[in-house]
Amino acid sequence: MLNSLDLPGRPEDTRVVVAMSGGVDSSVTAALLKHQGYDVIGVTLQLYDHGKAMHRAGACCAGQDIQDARRVAEHLDIPHYVLDYESRFKEAVIDRFAESYLSGETPVPCVTCNQTVKFEDLLETAKEFGADCMATGHYISSKMVGNQRVLFRPYDEDRDQTYFLFATTQEQIDFLRFPLGGMPKPEARALARELGLSVADKQDSQDICFVPTGKYTDVIERLHPGAAEPGDIVHIDGRILGEHKGIIHYTVGQRRGLGISSGDPLYVVKLDPVRQQVIVGPRDALVTRRLKLREVNWLGPQTFAEFPKSGLEIYAKVRSTRPPKEALLFAMPDGGFEVELMDGEQGVAPGQACVFYNGVEKESQLWGGGWIASTKTDVVIPDVIRVNGDQALKTTIVGAK
Repeated sequence: MLNSLDLPGRPEDTRVVVAMSGGVDSSVTAALLKHQGYDVIGVTLQLYDHGKAMHRAGACCAGQDIQDARRVAEHLDIPHYVLDYESRFKEAVIDRFAESYLSGETPVPCVTCNQTVKFEDLLETAKEFGADCMATGHYISSKMVGNQRVLFRPYDEDRDQTYFLFATTQEQIDFLRFPLGGMPKPEARALARELGLSVADKQDSQDICFVPTGKYTDVIERLHPGAAEPGDIVHIDGRILGEHKGIIHYTVGQRRGLGISSGDPLYVVKLDPVRQQVIVGPRDALVTRRLKLREVNWLGPQTFAEFPKSGLEIYAKVRSTRPPKEALLFAMPDGGFEVELMDGEQGVAPGQACVFYNGVEKESQLWGGGWIASTKTDVVIPDVIRVNGDQALKTTIVGAK
């Protein structure tokens, strides 16, 4: 007979490690499992220098949040451990975040954190504690389908966090549990109040937890002094429109704060880290049709050999805040993967994630995803070079890369 976590044995004989960030979601997760009779252990990670973030609203995994997690654990009468993962977090998440921006990409550090620190390192630590599974407060559902555990979008679509968990492997899925997957966020807060948790009305954490000032460029320049090297702002037609203070200050799709004047609205359509150029153009130059992916994690039921040559029909999400849209996934002969976005998407940048689903409806299945290596648009974006101080055009690149 299986318990509510789909594990054999009574709850009191089942040990669960709960990743407690100090926020309301992970606290409610620990409280629910404790009240269901499970043998719960709370673990909180200290991931970065918490000095500046000690009292900042919306931070996580540092300072005040660690204290909040400790108070919740005391209230629930469960063991609580704080583990220093600062060095690992810097290496796996912060350094990679900075390097991605320096390469002209737009990284998603929350995916990297889940992929490495939380679902590799912490998960192994949970096993060392003798846990039968590890639970988190993520809004995602998992359930058994046949003899395999499968991930689904949560009941509360507004809180859907599947985008940040696309890299979760099957082995990790089998060990992880997400008790809030079938619960709307307001209900979680109401439960926190009902259970007397001190964090019931605490503000949700921000996406980039390790940026205490909210300015990510400060982190990059601290790690790489002089990284903000100035260069030209160039129109896709070859005109030099001005000078920027470093490509790390810009992202694809950006319109405001370009520091240039133009009769028509202009957007950042490409970042060229080799020539230190910020390339701008009209809005239609932002529409991406084709993506090349790297480090794809496939969780779907089909094998790559079963992919039709015309592409596997999927629904793809290219931003965490955007809904999945119709797309085709191609397994290329060279072992790579490409995605064709049927209706196109605006402002898609290398470094972001493209996540796969089998549908758009609530609780549709997560089929994995990959990192965007390059993009292609319908607009020819030229490679702009300088020759003897004069600008010259060399239109050898079709689409932003």
